[in-house]
Amino acid sequence: MSILSTASAATDVYLVLGDSAERTLVTEMFNPIFAGIGIDATLVPVPVLQDNLNTFVKTAMEAKNIKGSWVTHAQQSTVMPVLDYCSSLGRVAGAVNAIRRNADGRLEGALFDGVGFIASLIYFGISYADKRVLILGSGGAAAAIAASLARPDDAVCAAEIAIFDVASAHASEVAQRIAVATGTPVVATTSGDPAGFDLVVNASTLGAYPGDPLPCDVARMEAHACVLDMVMQNQPTALLRAARARGLQAQPGFEMRVQQAHLYLDFFGFTQAAGMLRRDASVLRQQLYPQALQHEIHPQLPSESEFSPFTFSSLP
Repeated sequence: MSILSTASAATDVYLVLGDSAERTLVTEMFNPIFAGIGIDATLVPVPVLQDNLNTFVKTAMEAKNIKGSWVTHAQQSTVMPVLDYCSSLGRVAGAVNAIRRNADGRLEGALFDGVGFIASLIYFGISYADKRVLILGSGGAAAAIAASLARPDDAVCAAEIAIFDVASAHASEVAQRIAVATGTPVVATTSGDPAGFDLVVNASTLGAYPGDPLPCDVARMEAHACVLDMVMQNQPTALLRAARARGLQAQPGFEMRVQQAHLYLDFFGFTQAAGMLRRDASVLRQQLYPQALQHEIHPQLPSESEFSPFTFSSLP
């Protein structure tokens, strides 16, 4: 059945912009939530060429029943010029993953990837306070993670963040912007060598396909290091398998998705659904985690709010 088979002129429509794998993941996450609790809304995947993206967004958001857009990683920086307002985290990272049309008709963007990442660290019991962090990649997700790890308004933040990308000029731009805004040491590094780092985050696309090389040399990781791999496909990735073979704590990025899902719902005004998901996200985990990793889901959690301490109104 088409996701639009029950839609009408009164249905709130949300676009999902970005690459096909992420568009599919987002619609599979949120359309069942809307259907399950009777919300007359639907997410529609829309493939748009990057050169045409901003013109398309401004035009599409003029439609009365198109209320907003989910923005996937490939487009998160591209859409910044169309915004009238942006959250402070979005400005620091130079990226957003959600856009809504406010009552005054202006477009507002917000960024949740980094906040979801921090909540996933809490969920896994991984500390980032005063740690040295290496982030592989400098795209929207990498910038969001770096900005949240470096947030100056928190007592807890990383001691140092290094960003590596073969697109070195872009990595330097991202690192400098976050360092200036937060005061946390954030630098672009010319090497992806993980030696000396406490936390290694793969926010690149390496690992999405079975033949991909490892994003870094796992043998060079510290014995106490923790690894987070944001790649959604081909899980468990070669990076996770190699790190775990060394006895390191290594986790996939699905929990980041789980932990930010309620923030999207809150941002778009679905407060009841957001509250339900904050209290219990077990169904969403079972839906997102691949079969090979289902046994790693915590069987019982005392309260989802313990692991998802953020609401949209609490974010800068």
